[in-house]
Amino acid sequence: MTQPITMPLWAFVLVLLFAAVTFASHFLFPSVRWFFRKRAERAIARLNERLQRPIEPFKLARRYDMIQRLSYDPEVTQAVVEYARKEQVPENVAFEKAQQYAREIVPSFSATAYFSVGIRLARWLSKSLYRIRLDSFDRKALADIDPQAAVIFVMNHRSNMDYVLVTYLAANAGALSYAVGEWARVWPLSPLIRAMGAYFIRRKSRGALYRKVLARYVQMATRGGVSQAVFPEGGLSLDGKLAPPRMGLLSYVIEDFDPEAREVIFIPVALNYDRVLEDTILIAADKSGQRRFQPPLLNVLRRVSRHFLQRLTGRFRGFGTASVSFGEPLKLSAFKPDAKDDLTEAVATELMHRISEVTPVLGVPLVAGHLLASDKATAAALEQAVTASIADLTDRNRPKPRRKANEIVRDALQRMKARKLIAQSGDQFTVTVKGRDVLPFYANSIAHHFSAPAKGLVENAAAAE
Repeated sequence: MTQPITMPLWAFVLVLLFAAVTFASHFLFPSVRWFFRKRAERAIARLNERLQRPIEPFKLARRYDMIQRLSYDPEVTQAVVEYARKEQVPENVAFEKAQQYAREIVPSFSATAYFSVGIRLARWLSKSLYRIRLDSFDRKALADIDPQAAVIFVMNHRSNMDYVLVTYLAANAGALSYAVGEWARVWPLSPLIRAMGAYFIRRKSRGALYRKVLARYVQMATRGGVSQAVFPEGGLSLDGKLAPPRMGLLSYVIEDFDPEAREVIFIPVALNYDRVLEDTILIAADKSGQRRFQPPLLNVLRRVSRHFLQRLTGRFRGFGTASVSFGEPLKLSAFKPDAKDDLTEAVATELMHRISEVTPVLGVPLVAGHLLASDKATAAALEQAVTASIADLTDRNRPKPRRKANEIVRDALQRMKARKLIAQSGDQFTVTVKGRDVLPFYANSIAHHFSAPAKGLVENAAAAE
């Protein structure tokens, strides 16, 4: 036992490496993980003290544990059996597919990534690109929401900036979990988005097994009290109008609703912009009839380079105003549709109605509507038309711009001229060919607010001159 042995150097090195790995995995790593876990728990406890809605334990669960819990859920297991029978494959193959879906959907939330990186990045990006305006916002109604309820923000979808803007404005309320489409499943974007607590969904998938895995995750998150944000339109608006709601995610929540377990409260959120970053891409997609759009990489790089050049030379004036409004919350247990109505459809319709009612009215969409309704118009005629529109909105208690009519018109015309959407001849402004494509996208976002056509307002103002 005490006699020396001889071995090759490479074998001795391997033995040392195996011994080091064994020591680290059994003694060192658990201690290090325990140390950092304790520090993280204390940091989250301090963070929860200043949040209106503390981070839920469900959100802090290990991703591996959540994937296992979702994969072995009884309803998912039944869906696996049905899938195997229908597709005539072994059940273990069907189970592997369910686990693949679970790994694809379940996020890996990091409080550090969300509050230290995500919130600061969202704040900087929002304020550097736009003049931020919080429009309709009933602080008391939102403050009175039961802290034990599951809150779901239901939003219209104008731009990919929607995620950034609402994350920034809702920073003090808590951590939001977004449902994001397949566009976000690209590296290096996907790890960051997962760390922010977002979960991926396939917009086009119609498979029963996938839908069951997704439904059970959404239902587990809702029962766990996770604050979520969903876009019922199912994608970005291609024409600027509010699209009819899709029932998918809302139906999952409503089907599993149990008021005795946890209340569910929907908060309508409406967003609008003086400039949507992707407007020309969305308009082109609308013309082609293809929802699957991907901007050319060179085009994106050219736009980004031009933007940074404008910043470096001090010529960047911002993209105007970005505004967010919060509508009246809808408490699911208190919502009573007509007996003949489907509950999910009734809830979705009511939420879209509440979103439309609080959609912000901004300068560019308002002036765009008046310009499109007339062959040509002067700044003075537009000012009178905008004044009449603001008075009409005020009388009907609808959202309205906060600036004076002359400021609204001057700023909107300058932005449209800079983008070559309008042309000026003397004191007359006319819409260009490019403007005929772009301006309806903006005017459509607020068209539902007006009972009288904009054309009459402009013509009356011109006649008064």
